[in-house]
Amino acid sequence: MSTSILSIQNIRREFHMGTEVVRALKGVTFDVDPGEFVTIMGSSGSGKTTLLNTLGCLDKPTDGVYMLDGVNVGSLSRNELARLRNRKIGFVFQSYNLLPRTSALENVELPLFYNSTISATQRKERAIKALESVKLADRMDHLPNQLSGGQQQRVAIARALVNEPVMILADEATGNLDTRTSYEIMALIQELNQQHGKTIVFVTHEPDIAAFSSRTVVLRDGKVLKDSKNEHVRSAREALAALPTSDDN
Repeated sequence: MSTSILSIQNIRREFHMGTEVVRALKGVTFDVDPGEFVTIMGSSGSGKTTLLNTLGCLDKPTDGVYMLDGVNVGSLSRNELARLRNRKIGFVFQSYNLLPRTSALENVELPLFYNSTISATQRKERAIKALESVKLADRMDHLPNQLSGGQQQRVAIARALVNEPVMILADEATGNLDTRTSYEIMALIQELNQQHGKTIVFVTHEPDIAAFSSRTVVLRDGKVLKDSKNEHVRSAREALAALPTSDDN
């Protein structure tokens, strides 16, 4: 029996565009173990967005097997897929995807509204705890436009954590941020991984961001080009401390 949180075997995804068949994924195979921090890299057209949608249960592969926390994703109905996605995966997006007229606390509570086993009191308690874990306890009543980009991304990370998912799935989560703020976010991600044991799959095109993870999977033309452990994992906190102070915003 596999102990992997995530296991994909020979995943293929084809799209029909008129008479053309676009083969976005051409037999992708890899596992992610509990507590791993894996980055997925690849240039535009490598298949990483299609892979991300598959891993996030937003799209089903044409062929192959995807197991998430012991569940065969391919056998699920649309409703079962939505339930699995909500309970098992915490999403962090490049553009934050926060509701603009809603406080940080209410934004973090959102995923819990779909969980009928959690009361309103528990919902609030868990949202507060998640915001505390990303060091934003003093900003929970602020609206997104009252927060910096880095703070908004912290709210998004707290929202991803609130359902206590088995995996955090991040899509270019530092893509809209300057170097200093990117490193602050990566220091938080490393802390969640190293001190709290969170399993993280982080899609990026930036090698300096991938260097903060313990393993990198590189895609090219819909296939795994390389899957390697990072022998010298960079500390984001040290990288942040090494930045010149003149870069301060």
